[in-house]
Amino acid sequence: MAETANLIEKNNTAPETGGNEMVLDARSKTAIVIVSLGADRASQIYKYLDEGDIEELTYEVAKLGRTTNVQVEQTLDEFYKLCLTHKMMTDGGLDYARNVLEKAFGETTARNLLEKVSKTLQSKPFNFFMKGDPKALLSLLQNERPQVIALIMSYMDAEQAAQILEHLPDEKRIAALEGMACMDRVSPEAISIVEEEMKRKFAAIITSEDNMNLGGVDYVADVMNHVDRSSERKIFEELDKRNPELAREIKDKMFVFEDILGMDNRSVQRFIRDCDTKDIVYALKNAAEDMRSVFFTNMSKRMADTVRDDLEITTNVRLKDVEEAQQRIVNLIRDLEEKGEVIIQKGGDGDDDIIV
Repeated sequence: MAETANLIEKNNTAPETGGNEMVLDARSKTAIVIVSLGADRASQIYKYLDEGDIEELTYEVAKLGRTTNVQVEQTLDEFYKLCLTHKMMTDGGLDYARNVLEKAFGETTARNLLEKVSKTLQSKPFNFFMKGDPKALLSLLQNERPQVIALIMSYMDAEQAAQILEHLPDEKRIAALEGMACMDRVSPEAISIVEEEMKRKFAAIITSEDNMNLGGVDYVADVMNHVDRSSERKIFEELDKRNPELAREIKDKMFVFEDILGMDNRSVQRFIRDCDTKDIVYALKNAAEDMRSVFFTNMSKRMADTVRDDLEITTNVRLKDVEEAQQRIVNLIRDLEEKGEVIIQKGGDGDDDIIV
C-alpha cells in the first residue's frame, strides 16, 4: 500500500478516452484509485503519507467531481498493470517481467509499463540486496551493527531475510530479530545515514525513500515461518529468556486459527481430543464451511452431533469470545507441536521428511 500513490504519480501520461471526455492527469487518477478503494482501505494508505501529501490528496479527491465509467475503468486497469509490473520486476527481474508483459499486452505497452515502474524501483533503498546471493549478503552483513542488519533485512522478502537470520552470529541474531520486531516508521534521515555507510563500504548506488512502515511482529513471524526448526527452537530459547513477551507475541502470530486447514487429519484428531467442547463451538461460530468440515470430519459422530446442536442454540456471541476461543485452540496446537504430537505445516516445511 505504501507504493499505491507513488505508482500512480509516476504515470505522467493519461489513457486516451473516447468522445469529449476529459483526459485525466496523474493527480486525478490517484484520486480515482483512492475513491475506488473505499474509506477503510484508503485510510490504510494514508498511514504512509506525510501531512503535506495527505492534504494534497484530500484536495484532489474533494475536487474530483463526476467521472465516467470509462475513465474509472481505464484508470484502474492502468493501476492494475502498474502493480502487476512492479511485482513481476521485484520477484522475477526485468527480463522475466518484459517477457510476460510483452506476451500479455504487446511490446509497446510492456515497454511503457517497465519504464514507469523502473522509476519507482530505482528509488527503493537497499534494492541491490533483493537479488543477491545469500552467502554474499551474509558476508556483507555479519560484521554490521544489529540495528543496521535489522533495517536492511526489513526491506527483504521474508524468505530471504530468514536465510540471513539463520546464519547470523549468535550474538547478533537475537538483537537483529528484536530490532525488526520493534521497528515501525523509519525517517528518511536515518535511512540516508545507513545508505551512505553502505555506499562507502560496498560502492553501491542506493537512494533514499520516504518514510516506510518496516519490520513489526507480523513481519518477524513471517520470517520465523521460513526458518528451519532447529534454528527456530534455538532462537526462541534465547528470546524467551531475554524478552518472553515478544517471544510469545511472535509465536502467536506464527500459527493462526485458519492454518488448521493445512493440518493432516491425524494431527487435527489429536488436538480435538484435548479441546474444550465449548471452545470448539465458539471458535466455529463464524468459521467458514471448509473449516467446520475439517472439525466435523475428524470428530466422533456423537461429538459432531453435540457441537452442531450447540452451534444452533448458542446465539449472541461476542466476536471477542470467538477470537479468544480460537486463540486457546491455537495455543493448544502449538503446545502439542512442541511436544511432537501434531504436525504444523509452515513456510519452510516443504522438504521435511514425514515417517508414517
